[in-house]
Amino acid sequence: MAAPRIRTATPDDLAALPVIEAAADLLLETALACPVLPASELPTSVEARYVLVAGIPPVGFARVDEVGGQAHLEQLSVHPDFAGRGIGRSLVEAAIAVARAHGYESMTLCTFADIPFNGPFYASCGFEAVASPGGALAALRAHEAQLGLDELGPRIAMRLRL
Repeated sequence: MAAPRIRTATPDDLAALPVIEAAADLLLETALACPVLPASELPTSVEARYVLVAGIPPVGFARVDEVGGQAHLEQLSVHPDFAGRGIGRSLVEAAIAVARAHGYESMTLCTFADIPFNGPFYASCGFEAVASPGGALAALRAHEAQLGLDELGPRIAMRLRL
């Protein structure tokens, strides 16, 4: 099977995204050995700058917001039936390319540090840990902690210079 084409989400794609996210969250819950609050239920004060999807119908997506004037990979989800095929990496690469095209100097993200398909995966994509996040990224990390995400496992902020 050929890799699904990465493209900008259309309004018709949006209904599929929570389904993909919920399925992907089951893998995260298994890795954490506890239930997680779906990202769609986490309050956010920003609107997505862009959403990329893989396939028609979508089997994965990347949501990019803006935090502190820079691109921020807010969500990456691939349906588990399509995991291990490079779709997540393709979505990350496409998100980075769009961020560069929009003139951003960096892309950040916040994730679980030790889960292989989280922190180590993003490190393999070129992201580096931010030891002491500042400004809006620090505020985002504090917000995540307030929501209880840090209680589920070690969290980390990461950055990729574009």
